[in-house]
Formats: sequence, structure tokens, C-alpha cells
Amino acid sequence: MASSFLKHPTVPFRVKPGKTAATILDEMLLTGFQGKALGEAFAIWQEILRQKKITIWLGISGAIIPAGMRRIIAYLIEKRFVDVIVSTGAQVFHDAAEALGVVHYRGSALADDQALLAEGIDRFYDVLVQEHQQRRVDRQIQHFIETLDEGYQYSSREFLFLLGQYLGKHGQARDSFLVQAARSGVPVFAPALCDSSIGYSFVMARRGISDAADGRTFKQTGKKVFRYIDQMKDTDETVRIAEKTPHSAVIYLGGGVPKNFIQQTELLSLILGHSLPGHEYAIQLTTDSPQFGGLSGCTFAEAQSWGKIARHAKTVQCSCDVTIGLPLLAQGLAEKEKLATRRPKPRFTWGDDNLGIKYER
Repeated sequence: MASSFLKHPTVPFRVKPGKTAATILDEMLLTGFQGKALGEAFAIWQEILRQKKITIWLGISGAIIPAGMRRIIAYLIEKRFVDVIVSTGAQVFHDAAEALGVVHYRGSALADDQALLAEGIDRFYDVLVQEHQQRRVDRQIQHFIETLDEGYQYSSREFLFLLGQYLGKHGQARDSFLVQAARSGVPVFAPALCDSSIGYSFVMARRGISDAADGRTFKQTGKKVFRYIDQMKDTDETVRIAEKTPHSAVIYLGGGVPKNFIQQTELLSLILGHSLPGHEYAIQLTTDSPQFGGLSGCTFAEAQSWGKIARHAKTVQCSCDVTIGLPLLAQGLAEKEKLATRRPKPRFTWGDDNLGIKYER
């Protein structure tokens, strides 16, 4: 008797010069383990792009901008492979820093950290950056913050839209995902903005910090400037997107706060009386695992118990470093660019306690 389990034999991957990334990912789908999972992520992302009236959320965590992933995020926004970004504060700071001239360098995870400290060099595993260059950016963002309306409480989306416009005028805009998001009308949220160097800039503005004589340290002048980010407004705005969205998909690069913040839009909408099915497509690249109880590694099946992921959602979680999986996926998607060009994309109109969404090509 034929087994219902034995329907799809594995197909050995064949090495051949000239293969495209799309072909490689398609063939990985026929293999096993995490190679197959990455191929599934590619297949599901393409299926998402074929849907009508779907909003694609992208969650970004980890230090992937210093590791060289910045241009990819900007490309995904520009071509509208994604529609809404939720990021850690660190990602938006590092994007702004590179737009303002900071360079991240390739180094070694075996470097002498005491020697790095003595030279004022910070290390992200095997990526290096000069501390004083980052502090210079803190001051530039502080100056930007001081130009904002002191009587208005901004959501992180509103703040980052204005910061993206500022970087487009004063920075090296080409590869900035904040600049590209502002130009494309893609909202960017950073619900833990204070947990980043941008939080430093807000505190510096509040304390009235100015440059010291050495040009590298700061002093307090007493001219305090109070500007506010209303993180509860972030929650309200993202839930409004969920409430107005007929269908939704989520793509997580890592986990952390962005994953939970996107997941909770469906749950809070249910609590507020809206009948939502949960996110209908879900992709995650992560190196975390579920058995320790953290959300970064929790399965999408677990999320279904909360109503965050739809019961019949198409999902895949690939246990893979983002810096390995994302370039392959993005290059494969670039070879399928017409899918993004043809899809109806959500256009957001923001107003006081209101949100409009129209899906347009």
C-alpha cells in the first residue's frame, strides 16, 4: 500500500554555471532542512505578491545595517516588496548614521576588545565603527529634534518620516531605507526608539547639551528642549492599519520587539471588537529557538493560539542568519520584480485619529 507520506522525493541540487538566485532558491525548495525552508520562504513571498489588497509588514531586528544589509531594505521598500516597516531603534539609528557619513568596517570577532576600547572603536561581532563618529550623529539628530514642534507629540512613524526627509536633504540618501521609505510613503515604526542612540539624542536635547571645547565631548548649557515620542500612538496607528487591511502578511528578519509589535496588531484588533483572521502569510529568518519561551524563536503555530496568525496561514520559519538568507531572497525577488510592479499596493493617508488606505498599482 502506498504511503500518503511518501509523495515528494528530494531532488539533488545540481551545480551549474550561470544559475540565477531565483533558480537556486527554486531548486533549494526540493531539498531538505533549512535550504528547503529558505526555498519555501521565497515561494511564499512570491505568492504574497500575487494577492489583491494585502499589506506586507516587515520586522527588522539585530545589527543587520552595520553588517551591510541597508541597501537591500531600501530596495525592498522602493520596489514595494513590503508596505510597512517595524524596526528596532538601533536599525534606524545605524541607517541614519551611514546616511550622515559613518562607515562600518570589516574586522574580526577575535579582535582585542581592550585595544579597541583604547582606540575608541566599537565592535558588533566582526564589524567595527568609531565611537566618536556615532556621537557626532547623536548631535546631528539632536539638532534635528530641536527643530520639531514642541507642542506636538509625534508617533515614531511621524518622527522617522521627518527624519527620512531630513536625511534626504542633508545626507548620502541613495542607500538609506529611511529616505526611501519617506519618498515611497512606506511607514516606519520604531516602538522601542528610546532603546537606541536616538534615545540619547532626545535626552541630550532635554538636558541642553552642547559641544565641549575638544569637539568630541559635550557639556550641559541649561537650554532644555523637550520633544516627545508617543509610543502608545504607535500602537494605535499600527492597529488602525490592521483594522483597515483586508489581508496581511508578515516577514520577520530576526525577532525581538518588531515581531511582537506586528503580531499584537491582530490580537489588539480582536480585543477592540474587530473580526480579523490573523496574519495570513508569515515568513521568519531567525537564529532563535522556541524551547526557551522567548517570542523571537516562538513558532507561528504558538502564535495561532493567541489569534495572531490565521488558522490556515501559509508559514515558514528558516533557522538562518539574516545576512545569509536575506541577500539570496532579495536577489531572487529582484528577478521577479514584475510581481511587485503589478501588485496593488496600499497607499496610506494619515489624519487625526483616522487612516485611509487605497490599493493602487
